[in-house]
Amino acid sequence: MAEKKAFCAGNGESAVAQSGQSGLPARSAGSHSVLQDGLSFTPLDSNEDRTVQPFPRSPKLQKKIAKAGQPSQEELSRRLEELQGEKSKTEAHIQSLKKRKADLSSSTEVMKQQVRERFENMRFALNQDEQAVRDSLEMDLRRTRTRLDQVLKTWEQHQDQVIKGISSIQRALSNSPQPEDDGKGQSDNLSAKKPDASEKEIRLNEERFERLLKTLSSISKQLRAQLQRKTLLLDASPMVIDRQTCHSLITVTSEGRGMYFSGTAPSTPEHPLRFDKVCCALGSSPVTGGQTYWEVDVRCCSAWAVGATYTSLERKGRNKGAKLGRNRNSWCVELRNNRLSAWHNDCHIACQGVGQTPLGKIGVWVNYDKGQLMFYDADTMVVLQRFSAAVTPVFDRAHHQFTEPLYPAIRFLRPPENQLWPNHLELSHFSTP
Repeated sequence: MAEKKAFCAGNGESAVAQSGQSGLPARSAGSHSVLQDGLSFTPLDSNEDRTVQPFPRSPKLQKKIAKAGQPSQEELSRRLEELQGEKSKTEAHIQSLKKRKADLSSSTEVMKQQVRERFENMRFALNQDEQAVRDSLEMDLRRTRTRLDQVLKTWEQHQDQVIKGISSIQRALSNSPQPEDDGKGQSDNLSAKKPDASEKEIRLNEERFERLLKTLSSISKQLRAQLQRKTLLLDASPMVIDRQTCHSLITVTSEGRGMYFSGTAPSTPEHPLRFDKVCCALGSSPVTGGQTYWEVDVRCCSAWAVGATYTSLERKGRNKGAKLGRNRNSWCVELRNNRLSAWHNDCHIACQGVGQTPLGKIGVWVNYDKGQLMFYDADTMVVLQRFSAAVTPVFDRAHHQFTEPLYPAIRFLRPPENQLWPNHLELSHFSTP
């Protein structure tokens, strides 16, 4: 029995040795004997940190795998053709971009030349008009001089007669004897000459000249305003009223730009964007970047507010959060009791530069990227109020730039009791010249 055990042990050692030499696991019987004898053995699923090398692959299998991973000649050729085509397209696009870049200077020069021609035409027209006015003044001068020369000639003739009469009388009073009638007839027939009333009318037409200066001054102001306005009109955007935001007492025209105040409220469905207490409406197009300009015709309204607002402006109730300029979300200029003022964050300031004539149109210009908002008298291009990112003594800004899209905003204000309720406000339509 002991010999049998020794033989089993010997077979186990032999199996382990053979397993170590061949790299293959020993048979289960031998492994069981080794575990029983307390010999060292680490299985593959052991938790120890010992690295277990994978079984080596045969050279034939490795060649097969390498061959399978490499693309075929056809695939390489097709891929090469694709890359060559992509290269040609890329080169052509780069050349196109370079050509466009080179054409920028020539295109700009053409534009400059066209602008120069337009201004030269205006200067030519102004020079012609100036010359015509100067010629008119020269003609007036010649006509006045001719009339004065005629009057002057008459007075000079009278002066000669007076001088001759004086000489004749002086000779008569001298010691030398003279004929009795010498100089007597001339001196007796010579009468005093008085200035004619028509002489006072001989002068330059100063009244006409004053009217001309006033006309030229008005044209100059209008021209200057139009030249200032031309740049703003390049950024003009068509604006229409968002009907969903209108108060129930507001009626919008068919084209969507004008709105009337109606005395009765039609049956309109409730909408979360609709103003329910403040008689206000917003535009439908938001301003999210760049520069934008629009105008509001206020001629047919006696009390109004025109401005811009974030969409976060409250729509329900009549507290400050729903009124233009009474919160951080909106900016406006408003006419109330014939006084024009600018409002933001419930602070206001009187607008300067407003004349005696009623305002016709309010221009609103937004430079969204720079956080700038300006209100103009669109007829004279006088700046009514300027809002910017800079902190001013009156208006403060929570941010240096606009943080939300801006919407045009129009509001009817209640006028004094002795005035009629406001009637009509309209977003202007800019026709393409």
